[in-house]
Amino acid sequence: MLSDYGIINIWTYIVGTVIIILLPGPNSLFVLATSASRGVRVGYQAACGVFLGDSILMALTAGGAASVLRVLPVLFIALKVMGALYLCYLGARLIQSAWHQQPEAHHLEVGSSGSRFHKALLLSLLNPKAILFFLSFFVQFVDPAYAHPVVSFFILALILQAFSLIYLSVLIFGGARLASAFRRRPGLARLGSSLTGVLFLGFAAKLALEK
Repeated sequence: MLSDYGIINIWTYIVGTVIIILLPGPNSLFVLATSASRGVRVGYQAACGVFLGDSILMALTAGGAASVLRVLPVLFIALKVMGALYLCYLGARLIQSAWHQQPEAHHLEVGSSGSRFHKALLLSLLNPKAILFFLSFFVQFVDPAYAHPVVSFFILALILQAFSLIYLSVLIFGGARLASAFRRRPGLARLGSSLTGVLFLGFAAKLALEK
């Protein structure tokens, strides 16, 4: 069926997509921390930022941005540094808030609720490796003989976003359940916030050091 739209090995693609989405990363961790601190509604605000950021990156991939990053390695390095610095900023804020929050704030803090969408969007966009990954992953399932590869990329992107929505929804509702436990145990909230901050710092180091 999807072969008519230039897509091959669709079930292999679906299995690979599920595995990739389940791998822990800063985007999913940010959504989880947001829902644990502000609830389901704000958690979905952060998720929408991730969806929009990933959609922009996938559109850039289809438009050939990955080739530009390969031709201009300085641009790629600059984006990597910016992404690593932003992850460091988020990690430091989480650790700081864990030990300087008010007594009644027994939850993870990752900024004001109004900024969750924009922070998640920026977090997603400041990942140049995602563009290269999307190209290297998607291209394996696009028939090179198909006349309209943009259509193939679009369908593959929709499938990925559908699975991402399901996974992030599980994290959002799971985070909301954690919030009640954090309100009862402020020490647990501080520990969770600190560990999340450390993970963000680890993601920053990984992004900066990987070739």
